[in-house]
Amino acid sequence: MTAPSDIAWPVVLGCLALGYALGSIPFGLIFTRLAGLGDVRAIGSGNIGATNVLRTGRKGLAAATLLGDALKGTAAVLIAQRIGQGIGQGFSEWPALAAGLGAFLGHLFPVWLGFKGGKGVATFLGVLLALSPLALLAFAAIWLGLAFTLRYSSLAALAASAATPIILGALGDPSRAGLFLVLGLLLWWKHAPNIRRLVDGTEGRIGQKG
Repeated sequence: MTAPSDIAWPVVLGCLALGYALGSIPFGLIFTRLAGLGDVRAIGSGNIGATNVLRTGRKGLAAATLLGDALKGTAAVLIAQRIGQGIGQGFSEWPALAAGLGAFLGHLFPVWLGFKGGKGVATFLGVLLALSPLALLAFAAIWLGLAFTLRYSSLAALAASAATPIILGALGDPSRAGLFLVLGLLLWWKHAPNIRRLVDGTEGRIGQKG
């Protein structure tokens, strides 16, 4: 794919900033505070994502957080795709890719929370939904297969995220594969504590009590 022209660069950077702004909305923190549960960062892992929100015992809030964190990534990409239609066919995909990267970075490193955000799985999925629904189905199939057989949610997500760039490459989307290679590396980095627990055999399994 052709690199953006000098004229397209401001649009691409603007979409990166738009994606970051949307991605940095901390839905987990907002929803738990609105529900009168205080600061979700004070419990469990201290994370703002749906998994930690679930530790409040409010499944509805956790589901809302998961949906919000995913759809902010989807919204960023869809808006940028519309913007990209006006800058020339050779550069039309760059704004969407930039917005997807921005949304993911915003979720991981929100400026409003001292750059301490979530782990990124939901936003990864939201960006993937907008850019390649078929790859999203493959991600879901891998996640479900591993989650039901091995009972480790984190391992299933890590494996599915690692497979995503390969799937996109096989589908003939090298630029999107490159984006998700970057997102996947960041996701793995944010899951370093989970990886250590998986290696040590101390990671919690799905449905495990205590």
